[in-house]
Parts: sequence; C-alpha cells; structure tokens
Amino acid sequence: MATTTDILAEITGMLVEILGDEFLLAEEVTMSTSFNEDLALESIEFVALAELLHERYGSEVDLMGFLAEKDMDAILAMSVGELVTHIGRITHASLARTSSATPAPPMTAPAAAASAQTAG
Repeated sequence: MATTTDILAEITGMLVEILGDEFLLAEEVTMSTSFNEDLALESIEFVALAELLHERYGSEVDLMGFLAEKDMDAILAMSVGELVTHIGRITHASLARTSSATPAPPMTAPAAAASAQTAG
C-alpha cells in the first residue's frame, strides 16, 4: 500500500510534469502547500492533474468529483495534503475491497480428501 510520502512524491512528480522542471527548483511541495496560493494552479492545470491521477490511480480517484464536493473557498484553500489524504483513503478502501473479494484458493484433491477424513 502506498504511504503518504509515496503519494506526496507522486503528486509532486505530476505537478512538475504539468508546471515544468523550473517549478521543481522554485517550490518544495509539502502537505501544507496550497494549490491556489502557493502553486497558482489554474483550472486547465487542475484538469491535467485530474487526468494524471486517473492514469495512475484509476477512476476511483476522481479529482473533479472531489472538488465538486467543496465550495469555492474550500477549493481555493485546498492543500496538497488534502488531496494526498483523499487518495490514501480511496486507495486503502479499494485495496480492502479487493483483498476481501479475493476468494480462497481451491483445495487440491489430496488436501480435500485429507480434510474429509479428519472431519469424519
């Protein structure tokens, strides 16, 4: 499972891809970095970030859906850490669903026979 540090590093890489290499030299991205004030991310850059998140994490990490749940003030104040936490929560829940939905491997014939003998 990806850690908070892993997710933050991946988002930082995505932001560098969107904003350019010179961004990496100018800004250190932390959990408290704001998308609006610190990064000055424009709406088209949010769309690009949403596409990269979708490619990396799949359709369950829906940035536009996540933003739609917020009012304008909350969107403007949103930090990278909020997105990292959201992705961690979604990927953790997805992983839990996947592991609980995975059936146990079937018993081999000798194991089934041995089980039947000890049960009877």
